[in-house]
Amino acid sequence: MGNQWYPQNKKELIKVLDKFLKVNKEIKKVHGLIVPHAGYEFSGEIAGKAFGLLKDKKIEKAVVLGPSHYVGFEGVRACEKLETPLGKVKIIENDFEKVNYEHSIENQIPFLQKLNPDIEVLPLVVGELSNENAKKIAEKILEIDAVYIFSTDLSHFLAYEKAVKIDKKTIEIIENLDVNNFEKIDACGKFSLLILMHLCNLKNWKPKLIEYENSGDIIDDKNSVVGYVSFWF
Repeated sequence: MGNQWYPQNKKELIKVLDKFLKVNKEIKKVHGLIVPHAGYEFSGEIAGKAFGLLKDKKIEKAVVLGPSHYVGFEGVRACEKLETPLGKVKIIENDFEKVNYEHSIENQIPFLQKLNPDIEVLPLVVGELSNENAKKIAEKILEIDAVYIFSTDLSHFLAYEKAVKIDKKTIEIIENLDVNNFEKIDACGKFSLLILMHLCNLKNWKPKLIEYENSGDIIDDKNSVVGYVSFWF
């Protein structure tokens, strides 16, 4: 379990989630989110503003896609099991190869459990993908009536001003669903975002920026920062 990422005490975790989940009733229809996956002290508030858009909505299933940090592979695999201090999660039946653990997925699960303790999840860990395969995955997951959660952090370990400039470019590419400039994206969830672009293009959905910050905005170190962003679509 990802004890370095969020509180492992159930009461403490619920308290943190309640603090981060900000309700926004103005946005009526949300098909999915893009959220960061760093430790909650760094990016939990940015993720919470996105998950808060789902707070009053009936969410029964979620497809969560995040990059692989521990194993290199091509294609997409599914987490075999998911458990947090809030309990075990029912995994949607699937025919993907399995992996044991991925924090880019697991860090989203407490938010989803807080929204619906009985939620069913398809947790997909994304390796390297061709453009064609990314489109096929988008088509496959659209067969599931679910909310789609895409997990990514932006640029890593750059000086503050350089990071802001590069992240701004990535944000523009995401907003424009610019598949042709996909290679210019600087993000660990780059291939997850390629699936997102195809998904949104297939359904005519548009990502809308919620918030962008980097670790330099959160702690007093601007020499080497990591970018965090959230969108809804």
